[in-house]
Amino acid sequence: MMKFLFYMIFMVPLCFMINMFWMVQMMLFILMFMFMNLSMSFMNYNNLSYIYSCDFFSFGLVMLSIWICSLMIMSSENLLKKNYYINFFLMNIIILLILLFLTFTVMNLFMFYMFFESSLIPTLLLIVGWGYQPERIQAGMYLMFYTLLASLPLLMGIFYLYEEVGSMMMYFLKFFNLNFILLYFCMVLAFLVKMPMYFVHLWLPKAHVEAPVSGSMILAGIMLKLGGYGLLRVLIFLQEINMKLNYIWLVVSLLGGFYISLKCFCQVDIKSLIAYSSVSHMSMVISGIMIMNYWGYLGSYLMMIGHGLCSSGMFCLANINYERFHSRSLYINKGMMNFMPSMSLWWFLLMSSNMAAPPSLNLLGEISLINSLMSWSLLSMIMMMLISFFSAGYSLYLYSYTQHGKFYQGLYSFYGGVSREYLLLMLHWLPLNMLILKVEYLMFN
Repeated sequence: MMKFLFYMIFMVPLCFMINMFWMVQMMLFILMFMFMNLSMSFMNYNNLSYIYSCDFFSFGLVMLSIWICSLMIMSSENLLKKNYYINFFLMNIIILLILLFLTFTVMNLFMFYMFFESSLIPTLLLIVGWGYQPERIQAGMYLMFYTLLASLPLLMGIFYLYEEVGSMMMYFLKFFNLNFILLYFCMVLAFLVKMPMYFVHLWLPKAHVEAPVSGSMILAGIMLKLGGYGLLRVLIFLQEINMKLNYIWLVVSLLGGFYISLKCFCQVDIKSLIAYSSVSHMSMVISGIMIMNYWGYLGSYLMMIGHGLCSSGMFCLANINYERFHSRSLYINKGMMNFMPSMSLWWFLLMSSNMAAPPSLNLLGEISLINSLMSWSLLSMIMMMLISFFSAGYSLYLYSYTQHGKFYQGLYSFYGGVSREYLLLMLHWLPLNMLILKVEYLMFN
């Protein structure tokens, strides 16, 4: 694992050399293919080096991080054209990737907390430095205060854990079962805010709407997954108490997911709609993790990977429109089929993946989650049914509203899709729909 870390650290000076924008991206692709070739086994920690290691959950999420970061550079060509602090932009992305890599691979719980929180800083810089509207400062503050306020109890919980157990290594913690209600709430709350769970989700739409395309991609693609990954790690030693209290999170998540699905129909801002749909999807992921059975874990994992690729691709589509129309309003982004018929295909493909149509990973994740929720309680089927139905509903609403209808008459200049944009969308869609061919690896037991 250290070799990948040094590879990324030595990429930082490269960001400050002249005409290295695309070179950095190529090097990230090379890193991705090197990482893919790691030998992995499903059950235990592999590739141990120092305090870093990689198990199956880490492996998928690190791959997703590298992939999304390389696509972030590809989607931000506008900054290169305007020469808008591109060296700092690249450095910011590389540092963010290093922090995410460390978060997912580190085995020490305190170090995990440290990198988990540190990844906020480059994200904040992305939103405040390269965002579009003046409200981006407020959005950044929302992001910081929500996440930091919930994270302090987590820090206290980790220290208490060390006092009790005498170790902070994640592997050793699985031999313990701590039945303390206060510790449970301290450890779980930070990750639920990060997911985000309904009631503590208000920072997410704000941050998404104000962030540049690269900020939205990393927020939707990776940042929301940090919460899910953290929950998977801490619930190992909180099993007994979680089995008593998980109905709280399940009820809030399922009702919240349904309500947010309805809220999506009220949105007039494309980015805002996609951001709210993320909250709806993450509510299903929380439910799957909290039930603590194999189907739930599997479904949550697949949903996290699938949603990371799908949501990121949808933000790219929204940005492609924004670069033409200079507006994200649904009232202006209409009749796109007249201007960019080829782009309509990509809108359709990503929207169908978002509503969990085959052969996307989202479908498999949703089926697994429905299985696990059914095994927990038959009543939860009602909410799952509604969430699935309305997620198809708002995906169709967004697609039909942007692609069909009369186009905006006040439009005075326009240019079609360029090959870079089509490649960018293909690199989102292809793994999302092709990974389903390798999923038997998860289904072995």
